[in-house]
Amino acid sequence: MKLVSYVQNNVSMFGAVVDNEVVQLSDKIAHRSIRDLIAADDLAQAAAVVRNSDSGTPLTEIEYLLPIADPQKIICVGVNYMNRNAEYKDGTGAPEYPSLFMRSILSFSPHDQDILIPPESDQFDYEGEIVIVIGRGGRRISQADAPNHIAGLTIMNEGSIRDWLRHAKFNVTQGKNFDRSGAIGPWIQTDLAGVNMTDMKIETRVNGETRQSDTTASMAFPFAKIIEYISTFATLTPGDLIATGTPTGAGARFDPPRWLVPGDTVEVEVEGVGTLFNRVAAEQL
Repeated sequence: MKLVSYVQNNVSMFGAVVDNEVVQLSDKIAHRSIRDLIAADDLAQAAAVVRNSDSGTPLTEIEYLLPIADPQKIICVGVNYMNRNAEYKDGTGAPEYPSLFMRSILSFSPHDQDILIPPESDQFDYEGEIVIVIGRGGRRISQADAPNHIAGLTIMNEGSIRDWLRHAKFNVTQGKNFDRSGAIGPWIQTDLAGVNMTDMKIETRVNGETRQSDTTASMAFPFAKIIEYISTFATLTPGDLIATGTPTGAGARFDPPRWLVPGDTVEVEVEGVGTLFNRVAAEQL
């Protein structure tokens, strides 16, 4: 299923996308949100509701919300595609451990809504990423067991304010957490039976031009290893989001850099999941 959170007639709800419609689940199952549904491991009940529904609401009539409004953790992996590691031209090989940082939920916009350039910088950049949505929580999860802890996948534009990434010596938190600088959506794909998570294609397009294109086969740390590593020091909980890194081709790596400007559009397409779309706008003070 493709689980989506949305607003219709000024009411927040969630449902499942079937073709180009959404079947509402909010008042048909005993869960208040997608996060609650995932935590209860009750996808079978949701699927039964979808099968027995005669019709849904066209996607053109809804306003998308973030798939999970209140994840306990949003953990991001940096420099995980090996050709991205080569971009740094520092002569280093594959890293021994993942580079990690955290983002807040307020730093994201939903699908089909604006992402914002703050007035403090014009170095606004895109980073297309695949996001793991944790289903069953746990600590010290083995790589072999890691797939059993994945509820589904979604998509992120891990938008960054590049000059603010370098304000401090050892962290990138500032440049990764400007309000609505990134995006998540449009939904969570829970049907992963036909998805090869070790070789999924991801592509980022700016104004229709392909800027990033790669597959998860290029990752230094595949999904299972990421889950194993993070769960060694942190208990993962249902609804946690793990962004798994971006391929080469971000705007900062062009000469001269190609920053996003108001009016641009950014699409991040992930094989087997869908396409996240956002427009770029200047933040209004």
